[in-house]
Amino acid sequence: MNDWVQTLSAGSLLAIAAGAVAVLLFLIIKLRVHAFLALVLVSLLTAFATGIPSAHVIPTLTEGFGSTLGAVALLVGLGAMLGRLVEVSGGAQALTDALIRKFGEHRAPFALGVASLIFGFPIFFDAGFVVMLPILFTVARRLGGGILRYGLPVAGAFSVMHIFVPPHPGPVAATELLGADVGLVVLLGLVIAIPTWYVTSYLFGIWVGKKIVLPVRDILAGGPQAEHDENPPAARTVILLLLLPLVLIFMNTGLDTARAAGWVDGEAEWFAFARAIGSTPVALLITVFVAIYVLGVRRGRGPDVVEKLIDSALGPVCAIILITGAGGMFGGVLRASGIGDALSDALGDLGLPVIVAAYLISTALRVAQGSATVALITAAGLVQPAVMLADFNAVELAAIVLALAAGSVFASHVNDSGFWLVGRFLGMDVKTTLKTWTVLQTLISLMGFGIAAAMFAIA
Repeated sequence: MNDWVQTLSAGSLLAIAAGAVAVLLFLIIKLRVHAFLALVLVSLLTAFATGIPSAHVIPTLTEGFGSTLGAVALLVGLGAMLGRLVEVSGGAQALTDALIRKFGEHRAPFALGVASLIFGFPIFFDAGFVVMLPILFTVARRLGGGILRYGLPVAGAFSVMHIFVPPHPGPVAATELLGADVGLVVLLGLVIAIPTWYVTSYLFGIWVGKKIVLPVRDILAGGPQAEHDENPPAARTVILLLLLPLVLIFMNTGLDTARAAGWVDGEAEWFAFARAIGSTPVALLITVFVAIYVLGVRRGRGPDVVEKLIDSALGPVCAIILITGAGGMFGGVLRASGIGDALSDALGDLGLPVIVAAYLISTALRVAQGSATVALITAAGLVQPAVMLADFNAVELAAIVLALAAGSVFASHVNDSGFWLVGRFLGMDVKTTLKTWTVLQTLISLMGFGIAAAMFAIA
């Protein structure tokens, strides 16, 4: 492709991009085509429409797909394994009980939200929410006050972690595409996620829960639940286990900072080895093996049982991994065809800062097609050329990633699976879900972007 020169004008390229996004939305929303198939098809059609030589179309698609999966699949798979082991061991129940004992029954919504924030690190939004449902229903029945005052802080906690904090696939893919430091994204993502959850999910959830009092549904669990140990692990064991990958990843970031400051020799073998240990995939791999021993072998689970548990964690995340890879494929085509460059030039002509443009593009894609992951990865691919051309420091790059993430959650509505998941399980009709969950997600988006923009401005 080095000898190929794009001959189409910027206007034509942007028109093709708009048409590609419109076709993608039509396929997903109107025709109900699976997002993975729609992304692959639109990527192929866009490659041909933009004049990429036929001999290079398939390599362009597979390169975009493979490079995204190379970073994302490991993290998503390992994170799912860790979450499954924690779930089955009874760790979620143990930690929640401990938090309620510590904070008191009157602060049960806060305790449940904090537990969800902790478990939201390795567990995906929908899986984590479903895992917490039996605990959520039990506490709400016991303490009264309606389901929303407990349910919204829990759902919002899993949402902010899924949006802003790796190893979740959206922020991981955007981090890779923009060349940001994953450890810094984790750190700053937590700085955004925690206060954003407190204001938009906990305080808002308590307020809405007083206005709209819904009874607890008779469903005891949100689907088939794993059998928990009668003697679950101690809460501190679960907390330490979930902190392990964070400590290793932060060690990686700290070593890189020390190298940049000249405090250590970046060419030393021990330095390279220590950074490899602190890389996100290796940190999660180490944590999974520790979890296998602490939550499995040490508690009397045989190798066959542990193997089945881990295997059962992978099936549900396959669709997420494939959609993420296909989103990377679409972004790869947009970059290879020159569409990304044309868009970055157009945004430059409008005079919008890159971080504002990133947020607006991500928001538009989210509202139109519903998937936060697709919106985040596609928007990251679109703004990548503008980001690469600028000389942003590490904090600014991380802030742009988090601005993209904030945009990807704006205004959850009927085209978002999370809208139906939360609404159905909490017993809300569509109108009530729009008044509660949609508003909550919009507040998360706006506050998250505000903090990310402040980080960018002061970096």
